Amino acid sequence: MFNSTINSKVYTNNTQASPSADVYAKVERQMQSQNTGVVKLNTTLAKDQAKFSGLGQLQSALAKFQTIAKSMAGSGLATSATSSKPGVVSATTTDKAVSGTYEMNVKQLAQGQTLLSGAQKSSSAAIGTGAPTQIKIELGSEDGKQFTAGGGKLIAVTIDSSNNSLDGIAAALKQAGVDASVVKNADGYALAINGKSGADNSMRISVTGDASVSNLVSYAPGANKGLQQTAAAQDALVTVDGKDIKSASNTLTTAVDGTTVELKSTGITDLVVAKDSSQIATNVASFVNAYNELNTKLQSLQQGGLKSDTALGQVKSQLEQVLRTASTGVPSSVLSSAGVTLGKNGELVLDEAKLKAAVAADPDAVSKLFTNDGKGVADQFNSKIGELTGETSVLRKEQLTVGKDITTLTNKKAVLAKALTAQAQALVKAYTAQEQMGSNSALPGYTGKNSLFDFMA
Repeated sequence: MFNSTINSKVYTNNTQASPSADVYAKVERQMQSQNTGVVKLNTTLAKDQAKFSGLGQLQSALAKFQTIAKSMAGSGLATSATSSKPGVVSATTTDKAVSGTYEMNVKQLAQGQTLLSGAQKSSSAAIGTGAPTQIKIELGSEDGKQFTAGGGKLIAVTIDSSNNSLDGIAAALKQAGVDASVVKNADGYALAINGKSGADNSMRISVTGDASVSNLVSYAPGANKGLQQTAAAQDALVTVDGKDIKSASNTLTTAVDGTTVELKSTGITDLVVAKDSSQIATNVASFVNAYNELNTKLQSLQQGGLKSDTALGQVKSQLEQVLRTASTGVPSSVLSSAGVTLGKNGELVLDEAKLKAAVAADPDAVSKLFTNDGKGVADQFNSKIGELTGETSVLRKEQLTVGKDITTLTNKKAVLAKALTAQAQALVKAYTAQEQMGSNSALPGYTGKNSLFDFMA
């Protein structure tokens, strides 16, 4: 309904005496004629937002499963990496894993910069005059006093009367790829901006245009106005067997050959990478669980925001094709001998006893079912998901299209809300004046047949 869409703004900025309940009721009735367009726009926007969210969930689910499939490639299936202090690091092996013991000293974890604005009483209240204002974000490094710009792309966002609130600014920054949000604390509402991890991802934010927006959102090292830094960007600092390593991420892929290391906390630990045939059964079970988690997610999306979606349909079809036509042959041939079959709902079913017996009898043969110079099931899933999530994939094209549609609809909604708010305010003013004169006649110049926008002339 109209009143649930912009009613919070309709009756503000009225300098006359407070309107009566009767005036409000009259305005409500007059504005109902505009309600259809508002409802239709909100419905379309909500549908697109649900689809965009579903596409993001689909991509994340595929990426998560691909990580498991990739870790099983080559010798990664039959090796293990064990930390003497799991709270300091965890690790998974890949196809190039090399047996050995590695001493690791995690001195510092990587983290992103966090900036926080001063508190506002409301997250939706207008900030400043609404004059066109540009926010520019540069990435680089800083020492607490001076900022050194890097070679990255400059991010620019325009703020005007349609989005000059904390909510609007956060949404505009988020649309531009910035991790921005509105947080609530004891003092009210504030804008929070989180940068990517790594010392070279520090931010400098300049604002040209409205002074109120500039005073709230600008940031430079050592400045006493604008955003304030609550956490500094920094790299991870680690030594591996005495060799110093610096990383912008807490995920290390080159510190130990053939091993992906996740840094969890500071401390010293030994990481042992070893050939381990018993690891095959564990990794196969992890693969089955990961695939079933993906399968459940696909079914859930098919019943929700991605019902009848082209990208989801292609993903399901291509993944099923890998299982049914792979050289290993699920469910009728070799994989079933290792205890893995295809269930009636598209899930993988694991017979653990049969799998362990197959590993004990011939571990290399079981390994080749999953990774074998690109021909194994894990190899093929890794490759296929790369195709399904690539820049030229249907999934990526849909994300870009829906994202643009959401931006267009959001802008239309802002324009419509602004027009209807002004329209309703004009009606309040006119009806109040009419009421004060004691007249029950129609509003001057209004016949009931013309658009209510005539009052804006």
